[in-house]
Amino acid sequence: MQVTIPHYYNKFHCVAGACQDTCCAGWTIMIDDSTKKRYRMRKDAFGRRLYHSIDWKNSSFKQYGRRCAFLNADNLCDIYREAGPGMLCKTCRDYPRHTEEYEGVREISLSLSCEEAAGLILGCQEPVHFLTKEDGRVESYPDFDFFFFTKLMDGRDLIFSILQNRDLDCRLRIAMVLGFSHDMQRRIREEKLYQLDGLMKRYEGTSGREFVVKKLTGCRIQNRMRYEKMKEWFTLFRKLEVLNPDWPQYMGSIVRELFDAGAESYEENRIAFDRYLIEEEDRKRQWELWSEQLMVYFIYTYFCGAVYDGNPYAKVKLAAVSTLLIQEMAQSVFKRKKGRLDFKEFVHLSHRFSREVEHSDVNLNTLEKIFCTEKSFGLEEILRLL
Repeated sequence: MQVTIPHYYNKFHCVAGACQDTCCAGWTIMIDDSTKKRYRMRKDAFGRRLYHSIDWKNSSFKQYGRRCAFLNADNLCDIYREAGPGMLCKTCRDYPRHTEEYEGVREISLSLSCEEAAGLILGCQEPVHFLTKEDGRVESYPDFDFFFFTKLMDGRDLIFSILQNRDLDCRLRIAMVLGFSHDMQRRIREEKLYQLDGLMKRYEGTSGREFVVKKLTGCRIQNRMRYEKMKEWFTLFRKLEVLNPDWPQYMGSIVRELFDAGAESYEENRIAFDRYLIEEEDRKRQWELWSEQLMVYFIYTYFCGAVYDGNPYAKVKLAAVSTLLIQEMAQSVFKRKKGRLDFKEFVHLSHRFSREVEHSDVNLNTLEKIFCTEKSFGLEEILRLL
C-alpha cells in the first residue's frame, strides 16, 4: 500500500498543556471497541476511575464543564500520565491526523481543526508537495473503481498545479479549479470519462484560463448584491449540527459585525480591507498564500473521496466556499480590530471553522447535498463572490 503525507506532516508536535484550545474539550471523544475492552479489563484504582468516567453505552468519555473527564487542571491527559500512551483510545492517538483510505492508497493529513496543525498548514511558505512510500500491506476494496480513481488523482494533480501557480491571482486560480471540476462533473454524469484527458489538457494550456477569465468578467456583481449573497451564505451554519456550544455565539458575533450595519458599512469594510492588503506587498502575498494553502488542504483531504460518490465538483465547492467564508470571517476580525489582521488571528478562525464543520459527517454530507441542489451555490453564483 502507498502511504502519502504532505511534506510538512512530520513537523507537527503536540504542545500539550500549552495548547490554547485543547482537543480534549468542547466535543465528544469516541472510544474504539478494542480500547474499550482494555479499559474494562483494568481492575486497579485507575480502572475504577475509568469505569466511572466513561459513557459505556455511547462509547465516549464523560465530560465535566465540556472538558474530558481525564483532562486535568494543567490541560494534560491523566490517562497518558498514569497509564501511558498505550492506553489512549484510537481517537486520541491519531488526532490531529486524518486518514482517507482507498484501494492500495492511504492518504494522511493534519487537521486544520487543531490550532497547532493549522499554524503549520497556513504558515507553509513553499507550495505543498506530497511524500509517498510503500508500507508493504495489501488491502482490497470490493467494487472499487480504480480506473475512475486514477482519473481523479490526475485531476487533483492538475488542480494542485493551478492552485500553486503564483503568477496568477488567487481568485483566478480558484475560479479555474471550479470551472475544471464543473466540466469534469458533466463528463462523469454523461459517462464520458474518455474525454477527461482532453479536458485536462485544455486547462493545462491557455485556452482554459482564457475561458475562465471571460467567465469571471461576465460574473461581475454589484456591491449591494454581494452583501445580500454573502449574508445568505452565512445562513448555511444554521443548517448544520452544532458541535461546540460556544459556536453559535461565536458565529453570531461575526455575522453581526459583518452585516448588521447594512450594505454600505459592509462595502466600506471590504474596501478598507483591500486597501490594507495592498499597502504592503508582503500582506497581499501572505493573504494569497493563506488562501492557496486552504484550498490545497481541502482538495487534498476530500477530492479523491469522489471515487465513492462520483461527485468531485461538490468537493471543490466545499473547498472554495469554505475558503471564501473563512476570508469573510477574517474581514470581521479586521473590522473588530479596527483595521488589523495578523497570522495568529487567521489561524484561530480557520481552526474554529474546521473544528465545527469538518468533524461531523452530518455537516459534511449536508453541505455536499446543498452544493449539489441549491442554485445559490451554482458555478456563476460562486464566481460572483470571488
